[in-house]
Amino acid sequence: MSSDTDVGRDEQLVRSGVRRAGRRLIPLLIVLYFVNYLDRVNIGFAGPNGMNEELGLSATMFGVAAGVFFIGYLLLEVPSNLLLHRFGARRWIARILVTWGIVATIMAFTPNATVLIVLRFLLGVAEAGFFPGIILYLTYWFPAGQRARMTAWFMTAVPISTALGAVVSSLIIEHGHGLWGLSGWRVMFLVEGIPAILLAVVVWFALTDRPAAARWMPADERDALERAVAAEGAQVSEEGPKSVLGALRSPRVLALSWVYFGIVYGLYALGFFLPTIVKNFAVQYGTRFTTVQQGLITAIPYAVGLVAMILWTRRAANPTIRVAVPALVGGLSIPVALYMANPWLAVVAVTVCACGVLAALPGFWSLPTAYLTGAAAAAGIGLINSLGNLSGFVAPYVTGALSDATGSNRTGLWVVGVVMVSAAVVTWALRARART
Repeated sequence: MSSDTDVGRDEQLVRSGVRRAGRRLIPLLIVLYFVNYLDRVNIGFAGPNGMNEELGLSATMFGVAAGVFFIGYLLLEVPSNLLLHRFGARRWIARILVTWGIVATIMAFTPNATVLIVLRFLLGVAEAGFFPGIILYLTYWFPAGQRARMTAWFMTAVPISTALGAVVSSLIIEHGHGLWGLSGWRVMFLVEGIPAILLAVVVWFALTDRPAAARWMPADERDALERAVAAEGAQVSEEGPKSVLGALRSPRVLALSWVYFGIVYGLYALGFFLPTIVKNFAVQYGTRFTTVQQGLITAIPYAVGLVAMILWTRRAANPTIRVAVPALVGGLSIPVALYMANPWLAVVAVTVCACGVLAALPGFWSLPTAYLTGAAAAAGIGLINSLGNLSGFVAPYVTGALSDATGSNRTGLWVVGVVMVSAAVVTWALRARART
């Protein structure tokens, strides 16, 4: 009887510890990812609002500048995550924030296309390890049953940064033009780059590496949470790869990399080209919007997607369904957008795609973290994120090149749809393979 009572008390302490840790850590992580994602994609707002014209960028060159970020990101993702695992999240994430903030602000003074491409590459080098580092960090704090929900809350920063960021970036571009003698898009890069440097100080003092070091948590909650996370890690380590090399060579890890590639392909195709698509409504439908109105329209899919992300994570319990269904819906809906009879129907189709992409993202990370732990998790999560984020280079480049070749965004969006549907198919195939 006493053992049952002890188990029940431990479960209660874990639940209360999760709630306390969530209230303490997740808001800060949301702010960090908000700034991270905005600095990564704000080139999408700069391009059609003066940067492409001022620097003489074609759609293809813009795609290269937008996507070269992910080459640097790919090269250092796994080493960065291993260093975070070794030195701790607080120190390593603070370092990442400082270096990416410096590069992001320097982009305000870009003189030509070549320097822009170099700086975007360096921004990827500077940011490498941030996102997979946070995903790894969540495995230190939250048991699997609560981790998908916490990951979903953390990833609300994606639609928030794009919805709110679209409005903020448009306002800065429109009303900041001429400030300090700079074009509006240059002012935007400057203003949006500085917060990363300031947040490094906050992270250094506020982030706690693991439950055992959390002096702000009652000792019994801290110990119960540490035991729960350690017990899960021991169980996972018996099933998944035991070493860094084993994780990097795992066929399942490589298959999950393709799934993530497909989902993120849709995310970045929308993030980089949706502002351009909205601006082109004037040509396609004969409608004209101000820069701020374009920002508000761009925000709609992400505002609705934010709600879809939270609701879907709460309701879809099966990990495979949580990923495959929204990826399939998003892939089938995006090519429809540019065949609509008016701009508002086009926005509806894009919104359905955004809901699919955003609903699939937090659920996805429950798949590798159920299979990897320790240094293998650091390496595997880093590899999945780096290979998956190659779509951040491929998507804008292919979409831009197809736009230049055909004079339309339609072909590029068909490619987005096919890649996303393939991610859904591979997710389902992994489930079927696990059953055999």
